[in-house]
Amino acid sequence: MKDENLVKIAVFGIGYVGLSNAILLSQNNHVVMIDVIQEKIDMVNKRVSPFVDNEIIDYFSNKKLDLTATLDWKMACKNAEFVLIATPTNYDPKKNYFDTHSVEDSIEKILSINKAAYIVVKSTVPIGYTNHLRNKYRTSNILFSPEFLREGKALYDNLYPSRIVVGTSKNNLRVLDAAQKFVFLLQNGAIKKNIPSLFMSSTEAEAVKLFANTYLAARISFFNELDTYSQDNGLDSSRIIEGVCLDPRIGKNYNNPSFGYGGYCLPKDTKQLLAEYKMLPQAMISAIVESNILRKKFIVDKIHKFAMGYGEGEKTVVGIYRLTMKANSDNFRQACIIDIIDLLKDRKMNILIYEPRFKYKDFNGLKVMGNLDEFKNKATIIVANRFADELNDVQEKVFTRDIYREN
Repeated sequence: MKDENLVKIAVFGIGYVGLSNAILLSQNNHVVMIDVIQEKIDMVNKRVSPFVDNEIIDYFSNKKLDLTATLDWKMACKNAEFVLIATPTNYDPKKNYFDTHSVEDSIEKILSINKAAYIVVKSTVPIGYTNHLRNKYRTSNILFSPEFLREGKALYDNLYPSRIVVGTSKNNLRVLDAAQKFVFLLQNGAIKKNIPSLFMSSTEAEAVKLFANTYLAARISFFNELDTYSQDNGLDSSRIIEGVCLDPRIGKNYNNPSFGYGGYCLPKDTKQLLAEYKMLPQAMISAIVESNILRKKFIVDKIHKFAMGYGEGEKTVVGIYRLTMKANSDNFRQACIIDIIDLLKDRKMNILIYEPRFKYKDFNGLKVMGNLDEFKNKATIIVANRFADELNDVQEKVFTRDIYREN
């Protein structure tokens, strides 16, 4: 295909969402990624994955991709037909709202150089936010298309998507045509065929994202509370979970106990959805958020009792196995184990961390080790949100609730 026939696409943000979308789209289109971190840009241009994701590494090695990365947002956006925004929107507890400044910064840059581009927001935003953006910037060219990606499986979930959702202006045929073209580009890059594709208002699409993630958090919380009850009553959690989940109406997804839900999405999305209710009656959303807090406190109680079986005092060393939120991840953001560490510190426990992917020797005043054998020898007990085979030789001193050895 000649270069002039390729659809030109720019993507703000070299994160899991931005990179997986860029790889998908660059199979058949000309894609330029934009970021503020030169190291990430260099890695993409050298076809080196910035993340622990074997699928991305394989695609970089085996696929011909029309993909580059740059600091020069003007060059990237100038002639782009579509510009995706996949920048972070962290939850601000003081404002009780997502911090959306990176999205608006990106939009202002795009509009300053290319008012004709269709802007597709992939970042998670509050409900009603896209309409706010259209009014603020006086443009109808802003779409919202939520991502439904699992960390460590981001590219897979783009190649085999459960669904594609695009929030658009239903009464604007020009923008609706652009939304349909964007969906075609996603479908054309995917391996899965006959992908359910939904068009709705941007506000409805924003709600889909927040309610979907809150439901996942609810399932995690439910099975964690099932596990809490089982532990305190001397019952086998796995037997109860199996008996519950064989009901086809319930199923086996998201039923593996943990120390709590964590990661970049679920904690902030549940809090944002709770904030959306304001004066509306609700009980479940606040209960999901509260359940996650209570679970962590319960787990710390159990860790403390577990440690007492190995002696008390300064010589008892609680070893934390990995800071990441899940296996096959290099993301520490909002990992539930970090809250566990803080609660253990409040109890004046002696803590040592094993995290080979952490660049520094200190994390919040605690020593971080990269040598697993040395870590095993120094730790009196080992706390692991997710178990790994490399702990098999010391499993008798490992505290975990990872029943099924899966994420």
